[in-house]
Amino acid sequence: MLEDFMRVALEEAKKAYKQGEVPVGAVIVKNGKVISKAHNETRQKKNAVAHAEILAIDKACKKLENERLVDTEMYVTLEPCAMCAGAIVQARIPEVMIGTRDLKSGAANTILNVLENEKLNHRAELRFGIFEEECSEILKTFFKELRDERK
Repeated sequence: MLEDFMRVALEEAKKAYKQGEVPVGAVIVKNGKVISKAHNETRQKKNAVAHAEILAIDKACKKLENERLVDTEMYVTLEPCAMCAGAIVQARIPEVMIGTRDLKSGAANTILNVLENEKLNHRAELRFGIFEEECSEILKTFFKELRDERK
């Protein structure tokens, strides 16, 4: 089941990749069903906050007509940044499954620990490494192609 939802997140990441966006996908699940999915759209929307997690949270809140996503799980291909981790805390998402770590800006215990910070009013249970190789590889390929284009 976990793998099925992370596959959906990877498909979202592939959509971002095809659009020239950093290939990150996010899915929110409630009662074993996908209620929202999104991919990075920062370049397309010319909006710094159009990260996959933010867009997926926005869609889920609208669908459930509630700012709290207390009975949900998030699947995301890359460890959330501080902004996205903060949004996860505010939405009260209790579980976050993460494909691969972000060694430069991960806020789920790699660089910062927003999602498990005991000083905050909400913490999420984290699980890393679902399709880690695939999630990592699409990012490496994307950034290699970007560097090659700039040469």
